[in-house]
This record gives sequence, C-alpha cells and structure tokens, in this order.
Amino acid sequence: MIPKERPMTRYAPTATLTAALTLAAAPMAVAEEKPVLTVYTYDSFVSDWGPGPKIEAAFEETCGCDLRFVTAGDGAALLARLLLEGDHTEADVVLGLDTNLTARAAQSGLFAESGLGGVTYDLPVAWDDPIFVPYDWGYFAFVYDKTKVAEVPADFEALAASDLKVVIEDPRSSTPGLGLLLWVKEAYGDKAAAIWEGLSDNIVTVTPGWSEAYDMFLRGEADMVLSYTTSPAYHLIAEGDDSKAAAAFREGHYLQVEVAGKVAASDQVALADQFLAFIGTEAFQSVIPETNWMYPAVTPEGGLPAGFDTLVTPDKALLFPAEKAEAVRDAAISEWRAALSR
Repeated sequence: MIPKERPMTRYAPTATLTAALTLAAAPMAVAEEKPVLTVYTYDSFVSDWGPGPKIEAAFEETCGCDLRFVTAGDGAALLARLLLEGDHTEADVVLGLDTNLTARAAQSGLFAESGLGGVTYDLPVAWDDPIFVPYDWGYFAFVYDKTKVAEVPADFEALAASDLKVVIEDPRSSTPGLGLLLWVKEAYGDKAAAIWEGLSDNIVTVTPGWSEAYDMFLRGEADMVLSYTTSPAYHLIAEGDDSKAAAAFREGHYLQVEVAGKVAASDQVALADQFLAFIGTEAFQSVIPETNWMYPAVTPEGGLPAGFDTLVTPDKALLFPAEKAEAVRDAAISEWRAALSR
C-alpha cells in the first residue's frame, strides 16, 4: 500500500511553498520525458504470474525508457487489431504472433525487418525469417488430470470415439485454436473434416483464448483442454502437483514458435530494435520457462528447470511452413465451423 502524502502546513511561507512545489514537480517532469515503447501482447503474458512484469523491469534497467504492454486478447486477436489500426497503431512492437500468422502479418506491410543477425536459436526448426524474432516455442497437446481420466486417447480418432469432454480455443482469435486446426489438417489432410465431425460432440465449448479455456479445465468443467506439452510443468514446479499430464498422440504434435515483430510505423525505431535484440538475451530468455511455461528460444545458461525433463516429447513434430499455413487457414476454419454447427 502506498502511504498518503504528509499534509503541508497552510502557514508555509509563499517562497518556500513555491520552491517545494518546483522540486516536487521536477522528478515528474523527468519521468514524463522518458520515451515510451508500446508493445502489444496477449493477456496471459502480462498477468502477475506471466513473464511481462519481470521482462519490463529488466528492459527498463537498460533502455532508459518506459516499456508499456498493451493487451489485445489472445495471439490471433493481436494481428486482427493491428490490421484494423493500420499505420495509425500505437504499437511499436507486437509480441505473441506465431508462424501460423507470420505470412499474413508480413503481407500486410505493417512490419519492418528486424535487422538482427548472428543469433543462434535453440529451436526444432531452422530460423531465417528477416522480420520476426522468436522468443519461445512448444507443442500443442491436450492436457488432462491423471486422477480423473483412466483411459487416455492416443490420437484424435480415439478422442472422438471417447466420452471425454474437451474445451478448445477459437481459431479466429487464438493461436492455440488455430494451431489445433492446422494440427488436424496436417495429420489427416482430406480426412480433417471427418475428424471434426467425430470431435463435435466431445467439445464442451470454444473460448476466445487460452486463459479462459484453461480456467474451465481447472474448475472441472472439462476432462481435457487444448494447451501445451509444457503445461504440466507449471503444476509440478509451481504447485508440487504431478496430477496433470499431456496426452501423447501417435500422429505427432503441432509445433508453435511464438515471435515478436517491429511495427513499420513506429516512432521509436531505435527502442524497438533494442527490444528485439533484448529478446535473445539471458535476461529475457531465463524468465520464459517458469512464467510463460514454454521452451525458450535460446536455452538459458543454467539449462531448463528441473521438471521439464518429465514432459512428453513428441515422436513427430508437425508444422506447416508459414506460407502454407496461411494458404490452408480459411479452408481449415470452414471445415471446423461446418462440423461444429451440425
């Protein structure tokens, strides 16, 4: 709690009062002169338990600026907002897109090249994107409670044939939701529509973003939730709870690489460049595993936290190239909507 200011006596001499007010105003004036870097990101990133607060503090120690995070729902909603605002956006950097959205984002012309080079990333795929900078990665998975789910499905067909109730995210506003559609499309191709028809009666609801879906799962409103293979690490490390697990699917798991990009219309180009470079540093990357609960794009010097070695490692990684993901996106959403509307 911030204490109230000590009241000033009404009898203070005018000159003394004027001097005091001048001195009191000086720090405020200095603070107001700091340049502001505005970063659009998703809701959970800036939550009290997310990486945002620690990253903000660490960057402000070096930038001489005010880093301000602005939330816009989940990942896909970030791009939708930027496309709506266009060159009039207040964003200098957008953090929270993934490779399923980067082709569309690049085609918009709203992003500038990062100018970064020489960074070695610890990713399952080679990285040569001139615009977007990766900051973490993970595999989509259905998370369940081991004490409640006795028979764990080993693929989408087994899930569809079960009585298990699942909650998923909307692919039009959420990167996990879009990732799920592309996961099914990559694994089953022309049979994707049939898979969605089978899954339609398993789906309890579709939420706008990941936070809402995971909260429903934790409240016991669904047996499984679309999340990540890394999600159980949170419960194990932060809560000492080993009851959550990710179901390993035999057809493989879809990979997500989350990225940040500099907005071309930014009036803080130097600060935006500094922030993109900061992403690959120990100060940023060491925060990711135990706040965003994903794999960092650059492994911290101390390695991954104990507990990450217990996670499911997919036998097969699925991923559409960015351009292919954009090309199949609309058809995949149409298949999904048609199946769920029946």
